[in-house]
This record gives sequence, structure tokens and C-alpha cells, in this order.
Amino acid sequence: MDIVTTIALTLGVAWASGIRLYAAVFMLGFMAYNGYIALPPNLEILADPIVMIAAGFMYSVEFFADKTPGVDTGWDVIHTFIRIPAGAALAAAAVGDVSPAIIFAAFLIGGSITAGTHITKAGSRMLINTSPEPFSNIVVSLSEDVLVIGGLWTALNYPLVFLGLLAVFIVLMIWLLPKLWVAVKTIARKLGTWVARLKNQHKHEPPRQNGYPGLKAPPDQPG
Repeated sequence: MDIVTTIALTLGVAWASGIRLYAAVFMLGFMAYNGYIALPPNLEILADPIVMIAAGFMYSVEFFADKTPGVDTGWDVIHTFIRIPAGAALAAAAVGDVSPAIIFAAFLIGGSITAGTHITKAGSRMLINTSPEPFSNIVVSLSEDVLVIGGLWTALNYPLVFLGLLAVFIVLMIWLLPKLWVAVKTIARKLGTWVARLKNQHKHEPPRQNGYPGLKAPPDQPG
């Protein structure tokens, strides 16, 4: 594997992990297992059937969870603690048998790309969840599936093209992240106001007597 392809694979697997970690692991393992690609020695573990079964199973769960409004945001929150370290580790493993300094540099850069991609994806999906219909979630989620598979395939077959597209993606991500942050804060503030209103409404409800709000208790029966 030449140096350009190695760089593309290193950055590509970090980028893909922030969107679809399990799809990236399964795709690379499947292609290596069937002889379509040669992975660096430290990534050959992805072609182990046990790893492929685990990644395939988790991707099957993610496929449906990511297309359900609300569930997708919960899934993203949980996977903040999985995608970022996994993306950094995969990037470090993808550089192959080189000096520890290069491996550590790949770990830092890979982790940063995974974090940026993950936050961009999670923030965008949170905004999309404000739409009342579920179809936008499904369309965006399917687009992400295709994007990850197509992106990794491009990284392995046309590394220079992928690196150029990744540079454009990073510029757009840097431009978009502050706007996403403001939008997400606005949604969180509105949600907090709505919850506070519900609490206040509940506080000012007439007291419940005999199980029904606002009804007077019946007079005492004569003894």
C-alpha cells in the first residue's frame, strides 16, 4: 500500500467512524476477508469473522435506530463515547508498522476528525428531529449509509480524489459547527421553557379530592 493510499485510508476510516463506525469496520473487514483489499497488519483483525459478525450485528441495530426520530439522537449521545476513541484507534492502526511518533500523530488527528464528524452528524440530526414528519430522518440516514460506503471505497481506489473531497468536507464542517451549536442551544432553551411551563401548569392545578381535580368533597354523612 503506497503512502497516499495509507493516508487516505487513515483519514477515511476516522471520518467514516464518526458517521457509521460499525458499517466502516464491517466493510473493511469484508473486503479484506474476500481479498478485495490488503489491510495494514494492525487492521487485519477487522477481517476476523468474529469481528465482522459483531460489527454486522451492531450495524443492523444502528440501521433501524438511526432512522427513528428521537432514538437517533439518543444513539448518537451514547456513541460519543464509542465512535471517537474507536475512530482514533483505527486511524492509528491504519498507518501500519511505523514509528511510535507517527502512530500517535495519526491517533490525535484521527480522533479529531472522528470527533468533528460525529458532532456535525449528531447536531444536524437533532435539528432534523424538530421536523414533524419522519421521512427526512430516513432520507438523511440512508444518505449517510451510502456516503460512508462510497467514501471508503473512494479512499481505497481513488485516494487523491478522496483527500480532496475530505478537505472540502473539513472546511464546510468548520463553517457549520458554530451554526449548529447556536441552533442546538436554541432548541435546548425552548425545550427547557416548555418543560418549565408544564411544571408550572401542574403546580397551579386545583387540588385533587376524591380522585378528581376541582371537585368538592361530599359533606360528611350524619352519624
